[in-house]
Amino acid sequence: MKIQPLKGMCDYLPKQVALRDYVQNTILSVYRSAGYERISTPALEDAENIDKSDGGDNLNLIFKVLKRGEKLEGALASGDEKSLSDMGLRYDLTLPLSRYYACNRQNLFTPAKCIQTDRVWRAERPQKGRLREFIQCDIDILGSSSPTCEVDLICTTARALCAIGMEPFTIHINDRALLSGVLSSLGVPDDLRDTVCVSLDKLDKIGMEGVRGELEAKGLAPDVVERLSALFAGGDVTLEAAAACLNDPAPADRLRFIMDSVNAVTDGSVSLVFDLTLIRGQGYYTGPVFEVRSAEFRGAIAGGGRYDRLIGKFLGEDVPAVGFSIGFERICDILADRGFVP
Repeated sequence: MKIQPLKGMCDYLPKQVALRDYVQNTILSVYRSAGYERISTPALEDAENIDKSDGGDNLNLIFKVLKRGEKLEGALASGDEKSLSDMGLRYDLTLPLSRYYACNRQNLFTPAKCIQTDRVWRAERPQKGRLREFIQCDIDILGSSSPTCEVDLICTTARALCAIGMEPFTIHINDRALLSGVLSSLGVPDDLRDTVCVSLDKLDKIGMEGVRGELEAKGLAPDVVERLSALFAGGDVTLEAAAACLNDPAPADRLRFIMDSVNAVTDGSVSLVFDLTLIRGQGYYTGPVFEVRSAEFRGAIAGGGRYDRLIGKFLGEDVPAVGFSIGFERICDILADRGFVP
């Protein structure tokens, strides 16, 4: 018998659990003070729901669950590998929340302000800050398209991070609709826009040369690749410069409203910057996207965005939705490295 936990999964000693409880309870206290209510969803989701979720590269990291009994025997006999599984462990909390809202919206306020703090699973290559089983701490607002929802989420998340003691940190913000307009102005065809975004989202991991290779492999015209490289490798792009590329000013106006409102609400105490290179790989994002970055960790310690069409996959009608997720495990690692004791 093996005594070690499975690779990418952890046992926690009492002092580690004490730290984790402190972080989770602090986050929950701030979330609840802002009017969010905690809900709970199952760990397993139907395979069809997961496959149609537009989860980007996360769809390649799903822990699938085999069919049972006669159904498994029939699937094995068919020789079709894809028919072996009919469910999988959730890879994030956004898809389960969307299904939950579609099933229960008649019992929820509109807009619904939900909290989820629970485990998710991804078949990652385990490394520091990246596990196969980990906790996410999400807040979401469902049923409202107002940009004040983004303001609420950003301010609440910033308060939670400050309550834990995570400052200094910077919140980066972009808008998928604005980015689509910029890409269109550079000559990216509509049918390649989503896959181009997936490649550009890897800029900080594989560099511009790696991104160029992916874009060329995806069939993007050489002149378009050159224009994209010049823009994304050429340093910071201001919101004004990005807005100048747009035929529709609405996405840029929305970002200005969000940024100005957050600065007003927080008296400028939150560092919020426009970042055209911020994309986030999930294909279900439709509007503003955001990430929190800390000098103490390579990568984001929180992230989220607006996903106005995901719930519509269940209901047949679009429902506006936006959420922000705190990277619980990464924050616990940072605090542990500091030697912090609750």
